[in-house]
Amino acid sequence: MITVSDQALSQLKNLLEEQEHPTMGLRVYVSPGGCSGFSYGMGFDDQPAADDEVVEHKGVRVFVDPYSATYLEGAEIDYVDSLMGGGFTVHNPNAVKTCSCGSSFDAGDEAGAAKSCSAG
Repeated sequence: MITVSDQALSQLKNLLEEQEHPTMGLRVYVSPGGCSGFSYGMGFDDQPAADDEVVEHKGVRVFVDPYSATYLEGAEIDYVDSLMGGGFTVHNPNAVKTCSCGSSFDAGDEAGAAKSCSAG
């Protein structure tokens, strides 16, 4: 369903250790809106919801709700470290186009016309 790169796993494990909550997992979700039609979101969650897909990668649990799972099938969570700053990113094979801001995508199914990043 969704994978996590080794670089992202390392960062997530460090962040989870700081939280001091061993059952916490990473919630990854998609919501309507953003520059291109949909936006990615991530955050820590104590427990999965009853209908979440739960994927475990080397001790890190990832929670994905059914709506988001449709758009995240085959996606990879990665961590990019660059001169302008680092952060988590999503490599999504379902995205037919993305916005330059990096957190918005179009899945090609009535998501609407792409807007400038400053309009989102």
